Amino acid sequence: MSTPGTTVVERSDDRHRYEIRVDGELAGFTEYLDHDGQRVFYHTLVEEAFAGRGLAGQLVQEALTDVRAAGLRIVPVCPYVAKFLIKHQEFADLTDEVTPEVKDRLRARLR
Repeated sequence: MSTPGTTVVERSDDRHRYEIRVDGELAGFTEYLDHDGQRVFYHTLVEEAFAGRGLAGQLVQEALTDVRAAGLRIVPVCPYVAKFLIKHQEFADLTDEVTPEVKDRLRARLR
């Protein structure tokens, strides 16, 4: 079994995502768009070579902790982030529901 390596999570504002790196190599990311005090998370991916190490959970945990520190709200369009929030009620006070307006705004911005 290989050692897990050193993991680092960083926000990449120019790419609108949080990235997780293992020993300096990009292992995954969670993408977001900001609007009116909300950080809308819409996609999370961990590369197959890094699957099964709990990296997605670590990535989202650190991203949501950063959202709290920034004074923003969380909107979990991404299914992984939504599932994470069900298990991690410590972020419930920051979570806004996904509305049709949020989805429409997201679709328009991602075109």
